[in-house]
Amino acid sequence: MIFTEIPEIRYEGAKSSNPFAFKFYDADKSVLGKPMSEHLPFAMAWWHNLGAAGTDMFGKDTADKSFGAGSDPLAHAKAKADAGFEFMQKLGIKYFCFHDADLISEAPTLKEQNANLDKIADYIRSKIDKTGIKALWGTANLFSHPRFMNGAGSSNSPDVFARAAANVKKSIDLTVKFGGKGFVFWGGREGYETLWNTDMKFEQENIAALMRLAVEYARAIGFKGDFYIEPKPKEPMKHQYDFDAATAIGFLRQYGLDKDFKLNIEANHATLAGHTFRHELKVSAINGMLGSIDANTGDALLGWDTDEFPYSVYDATECMYEVLKAGGLTGGFNFDAKNRRPSNTYEDMFHAFILGMDTFALGLLKAAALIEDGRVDAFVAERYSSYCSGIGAKIREGKTTLAELAEYAESQGEPTPPSSGKQEYLESVVNQILFG
Repeated sequence: MIFTEIPEIRYEGAKSSNPFAFKFYDADKSVLGKPMSEHLPFAMAWWHNLGAAGTDMFGKDTADKSFGAGSDPLAHAKAKADAGFEFMQKLGIKYFCFHDADLISEAPTLKEQNANLDKIADYIRSKIDKTGIKALWGTANLFSHPRFMNGAGSSNSPDVFARAAANVKKSIDLTVKFGGKGFVFWGGREGYETLWNTDMKFEQENIAALMRLAVEYARAIGFKGDFYIEPKPKEPMKHQYDFDAATAIGFLRQYGLDKDFKLNIEANHATLAGHTFRHELKVSAINGMLGSIDANTGDALLGWDTDEFPYSVYDATECMYEVLKAGGLTGGFNFDAKNRRPSNTYEDMFHAFILGMDTFALGLLKAAALIEDGRVDAFVAERYSSYCSGIGAKIREGKTTLAELAEYAESQGEPTPPSSGKQEYLESVVNQILFG
């Protein structure tokens, strides 16, 4: 046991003052006919929760993430697994997400690295068998090592491309071994610093080729889950090819990958792209590509990816409203978030997850209340109701022509101004549901 001073986290209700209790996340509570835990399949990010120790560009670690292990890589990897599964059990979390590089530190050669990964994978698999906790999705870290300084699939070196393919293959093997539901491509360095040295078409074709090879391999070994692209506009590259949801969807369709891929939307990446979190969810959903969510938030006063734990109930309500309207996720809610640098204790790790889980639970409850209230949906339906009959219906059904529309417009004279958008009224309805 590592977290000996931390109790099992239970639901105690909104009036509880216990810092180690859920105030809103009640796993068994029925919401719109389904338990809250099924609406909110939460996952722990192996890299942040078990690896991030507070280092930033201005200072070294502030937290101890050795979990009592020494310097031996395998011993430390096992200690992280012990800590992770104990942590998830105490919070009632059923999933984790991982990069290959999170599981054990890199060995001098690929052969040694794969052998080490097999050792720790067997250990993690034994934990999965005992607890029932398994992977939500896996991915390969194709951005941290210097070999990937020019990208992975987008690298100008075929040797680096081959190494990226090898890492992806191994990560898919691990994902299957861990019972994963999906596999993610985050193009951390799949972009450019300057167009003067970049063949963008060449690079995008190679990225698509790597993804296609991954799908072919995974399907051949029986993986039936979804693949995901995780959009992000910049950082670490000045421009990344998976800029936002719309860009990623266009890329998938251009290269024939849209049948196997959906999107993993991260809140902080959405705001870096100049969009709201809800916008990216909506774009994904209306294109049938909303797959999974990285649940975090950014700081509006800072211009980088801060990966804070979500705390805004308004944002969480907007998110859950779109998720419910889309019929749910094929993936889940991965807390790709890390404690703030001064929050450096084991207790802080639990407080952060309680905050995040409660925030989304409250967002779910409020989104469900908005749907049950019906006023927002009724207003939107009425706003477009003129398309249900007459010339509007013919437009929607594709049964008119440009000439007919021109003749209709001439016969009608000046159109009646559209009805009021009533933005302020609708925002007041939302506030009433949230705070009334």
